Amino acid sequence: MNKTISLFLLALLCSVLPAMARERVYKGSDLGLHPNTGKSQSAAMKKAIETIRTEIGKGDKAVLLLSEGRYDFHPEDAASRNYYVSNHDQPQPRPVGIPMEDLHDFVLDGQGAELVFHGRMMPMSLVRSTDCMLKNFSIDFENPQISQITVVENDPEKGISFKPAPWVKYEVDKDGNFITYGNGWRFRHQYAIAFEGDTRHIVYNTSDLYCPIANVKEVGEGMLNAPGWKDSRLKPGTVLALRSWERPSPGLFVTHCKDTRLYNIKMHYAEGMGLLAQMSENLDLDGFSVCLKGDGDARYFTTQADATHFSACKGKITSVNGLYEGMMDDAINVHGTYLKVVKRVDDYTLEGRYMHSQAYGFDWGYKGDKVQFVRSATMELLDGENEVVEITPIDAVAKEMGKGMDGAKTFRIRFKKPLPEEISEKAGYGIENLTWTPEVYFAHNTIRNNRARGTLFSTPRRVLVEDNLFDHTSGCAILLCGDCNGWFETGACRDVTIRNNRFINALTNQFQFTNAVISIYPEIPNLDGQKKLFHGGKKTAIRIENNVFETFDAPILYAKSVDGLLFKGNKVVKNADYKPFHWNKDQFLLQRVNNVEIEDLLFYRGGNIIREVKLNR
Repeated sequence: MNKTISLFLLALLCSVLPAMARERVYKGSDLGLHPNTGKSQSAAMKKAIETIRTEIGKGDKAVLLLSEGRYDFHPEDAASRNYYVSNHDQPQPRPVGIPMEDLHDFVLDGQGAELVFHGRMMPMSLVRSTDCMLKNFSIDFENPQISQITVVENDPEKGISFKPAPWVKYEVDKDGNFITYGNGWRFRHQYAIAFEGDTRHIVYNTSDLYCPIANVKEVGEGMLNAPGWKDSRLKPGTVLALRSWERPSPGLFVTHCKDTRLYNIKMHYAEGMGLLAQMSENLDLDGFSVCLKGDGDARYFTTQADATHFSACKGKITSVNGLYEGMMDDAINVHGTYLKVVKRVDDYTLEGRYMHSQAYGFDWGYKGDKVQFVRSATMELLDGENEVVEITPIDAVAKEMGKGMDGAKTFRIRFKKPLPEEISEKAGYGIENLTWTPEVYFAHNTIRNNRARGTLFSTPRRVLVEDNLFDHTSGCAILLCGDCNGWFETGACRDVTIRNNRFINALTNQFQFTNAVISIYPEIPNLDGQKKLFHGGKKTAIRIENNVFETFDAPILYAKSVDGLLFKGNKVVKNADYKPFHWNKDQFLLQRVNNVEIEDLLFYRGGNIIREVKLNR
């Protein structure tokens, strides 16, 4: 009887406790956050977040509501943080406008707020937090480090005359160099991306333009002439985004978080990625966009690099209903990071190192994580998996930081099972963490008028890419990669479906890995020496079905080192929008591909079927 009563009371308590959890709603105005003042809100926001963090009890939900309007954030009174951010430069410390750390069951609802940042700073971070939702706001910078100019005249003898956009701060130095500047930055730009003034498409066959903006002279009100700048492709009305290769901070940084939701957020500019998420589990994006402020926006560019980037995440990444345009790299990039084996300590222990200058300093893995090994020259995976027993950073910087793996480049890792004899620093091997690899759902998005590529996926878990519009992505639309030699971004794709997408005039320019509209391109230095294929591993591991390719040029699909590829039910609609120029003249260029099926492929021109293709091998 007592046992029955105890069980009843326990059940009753469990049912009552959720009801006792409180939802505390904080109004930004009550915490000193006021829009449209023109004054920096950095200090007030830092204090508001800290107040909420300390006041909410365990199990409670906190909601911070901002009033609609513009909020300015300056670096001078912002929080200062040492964050090591994947695929970015690593300036330390960083000013952070909205640092959200150690929050649980928290909602930031901007209610249409415009968050405008100044100088060089990280707009927003979400760190070590669970069950958080950010929604209904935009992020922008008052004076972006990308500087926009418009070609006014193009004279074969006198060079190019141009006008900087009204918001661009510039000067011509004593040597005649065109210099742009802002709070904490100053650039002599030499590279640009060119946009058509009317369509906003990147100008055909221009790629990364070298711009010799030297010996500049004023030739009219707000107009300058660069006599040595000769380029017939840049017609009057062409808009150029002058850019550097620096990427100090993303617009939104998410790290060591679980169950993060990002809804109806518009990222108009960041001097790095729009969103960078690392070492986080389950991210849900709905209406997260990296975009202009509408058709009437005077700007033509958005972020300095990728719109969204996911490094060493796990669980599921969902990205739907987004608009990605004008960015200087991919709409989405999903990958892990290989550590290079730099020392075999004993039969159970290796030292592995982050190799790329923009990818180090953050956690790589933990005890219990599953790993596998790859030979860099041939990208062949060794049979079987192993398990991390212990991982320790051994850099002096990491030890000085005293915060786990912060700042680390090299780790000593002990494994559960004996290591294969061939793994050593002499043989060229990488270590891939399989635990921190995510499933991806990317659907109902529009990607247009951007540099480089549309999407990039490198994960062994299920990837579904469906019902998206890829409109003038400039390079390839979809890339499946894997590289243990340059970027050191993992890994092999095992289960990918690409269906019901529309591709419009990809490949108007050439960038890295852009061999076809869909490019399956692992970086393999010694392809002839490879015995085991990299991607796939089963029949129809990669499925490309029921898509429409509208294109002016030849290459549709490039695939290298794949076992199991299905290309079925797709349509190719040929147009004459541009002159074909791509080096790849093959519609299907396949290198070391087994178990490939190409079926029910129709080619159209002028509304008529011109031929059908079927290939099995």
